Amino acid sequence: MSAMMMQRNNLMAQQVAGRRFARPSLRRAPVSVKAAKVSVGDMGKADLEGKVVLVRSDLNVPMDKASGAITDDTRIRAACPTLKYLSDNGAKILLTSHLGRPKGENREEDKKKFSLAPVATRLEERLGKKVVFVEDCIGEPVDKAVAAMANGEVALLENVRFYKQEEKNDSEFAKQLASKADMYVNDAFGTAHRAHASTEGVTKHVSKSLSGFLLQKELDYLDGAVANPAKPFVAIVGGSKVSTKITVVESLMEKAQKIIIGGGMIFTFFKARGLNVGSSLVEDDKLDLAKKLEAMAKEKGVELLLPTDVVMADKFAPDANTKVVSINNMEEGWMGLDIGPDSIKFFQDALADAKTVVWNGPMGVFEMPAFAKGTLGVAQTLAGLTPKGCTTIVGGGDSVAAAEQAGITESISHVSTGGGASLELLEGKVLPGVAALNEK
Repeated sequence: MSAMMMQRNNLMAQQVAGRRFARPSLRRAPVSVKAAKVSVGDMGKADLEGKVVLVRSDLNVPMDKASGAITDDTRIRAACPTLKYLSDNGAKILLTSHLGRPKGENREEDKKKFSLAPVATRLEERLGKKVVFVEDCIGEPVDKAVAAMANGEVALLENVRFYKQEEKNDSEFAKQLASKADMYVNDAFGTAHRAHASTEGVTKHVSKSLSGFLLQKELDYLDGAVANPAKPFVAIVGGSKVSTKITVVESLMEKAQKIIIGGGMIFTFFKARGLNVGSSLVEDDKLDLAKKLEAMAKEKGVELLLPTDVVMADKFAPDANTKVVSINNMEEGWMGLDIGPDSIKFFQDALADAKTVVWNGPMGVFEMPAFAKGTLGVAQTLAGLTPKGCTTIVGGGDSVAAAEQAGITESISHVSTGGGASLELLEGKVLPGVAALNEK
């Protein structure tokens, strides 16, 4: 099912690339409201004019490998409000980000694949003003760029991960990154769960560390809204493996009245119940865990809802033969790749009276049209709930991509830009990049 990457890898050679999955993690405390952070919006012209502001955005956009063209500039557009505010108030903006996974060993080779130069061009279009591209993120090129900057100007520094010291959170490297900055703004929620030099280390070398508008919005929705949700609160959790979502489900049980389970993980639950699941993806070593989660939900009075029917396929391919069957009639030699029409109706009924909904993880292999109806059905349902006063939140790379595919992102209360970060915040973890910011 949707995030069924393990089965995808086993049955086809990287049919669909670029989807991200959270790592297994230890049980954490339930989601709680963290101390409020000083926001860039708390700063006025008197605070910002003429000041050099180091901004960490998440400009890690997908690019076509052959042409190098940006295929989705959602993150670039999301970064613009903070940059525009700083620029309008006279700040000199040094913008830093990472792109891809450079090894940090061969600069020239890294530049061919992971340079932020194309991002500077697109950012200039979206921001509506000149963006200077600086061919390094530390040292003399940055010094020269700052010396030449007028108030309100923007300079995008080269990929910070061209240096190994970034991910190691090296103190000296962080000091160099911050050397020209009067203050720091973290607007990169997608990397806030990592204690890197540009997300956590730099805060030790500036007098003020603030949240950007995007980061603040993520905290307001994912942390605030989930910690004190309007009820009924319904969580929708998909994904290929129970093990990657265990802490999310456990944490959400502390707040949610209903938890809807979809994705490939449902077959582990079904097998744990003694059902035949054919050749569907199953984590055999997590059968006891599935039983434990169902028992935990019952004990807490939480409705844990699983599909009633599934779309089965005779192979993992867009042109596979398919059939819809009850969960009690799954056959050998067939694999489940989506939830069925009865399940969609079942989940829609369960969501009908919701006042808060958090969705993390698709219902099926939505990249293939034959197995996208479950995911798109959930997406459309959420879009219909929002105008009725329900707070709808979509988080996680696959879910956001599905919402984009369904064309309903404008109808959702909040679409998170962070995959791993949104997942960890829902798990109740403290994000290092957020914890390092100044508190009000």
